Amino acid sequence: MSMRLIRTPILNEFQKKVIMELWNQEYPLKLNYHYLEDFKTYLNNLTDQSHILLLDEGNKVIGWYFDFLREGERWFAILLNSDVHRKGFGTKLLQIAKEKESILNGWVIDHNEDIKPNGDPYISPLDFYTKNDFKVISETRLELEKISAVKIKWQKNQDKNV
Repeated sequence: MSMRLIRTPILNEFQKKVIMELWNQEYPLKLNYHYLEDFKTYLNNLTDQSHILLLDEGNKVIGWYFDFLREGERWFAILLNSDVHRKGFGTKLLQIAKEKESILNGWVIDHNEDIKPNGDPYISPLDFYTKNDFKVISETRLELEKISAVKIKWQKNQDKNV
């Protein structure tokens, strides 16, 4: 399966639309955006954005990595079409990010209790991140009506035995 990566500091309208569709397909139902304007507002509130789109051979967006600044820290998220999970694409996107950044922070849903719009369970990607050298900051949690997540952090040259 051949893939192509596109890096961009700004998403165009079409890219925002297809990423929102991917978001709504892959994330828990309660995190869905019903209107493109709401998704655009979410993005517009993030500072110093950087995006990488993963495209299949038909130029369809099947993955999205983005990072941004929040309160002086670099945060990120990865979203992949579940059809391409466990094929190395998420790790590849993380490798590219790790070459560019020295610290990455993220929120990860750390349970399997949420349901995706198609009725399938949303499986926590926490194991994926720990296998990719992220530390779980278990004392820092995001507990909101729509999401329960734990903070993860990767640091360049961190001691893997800590």
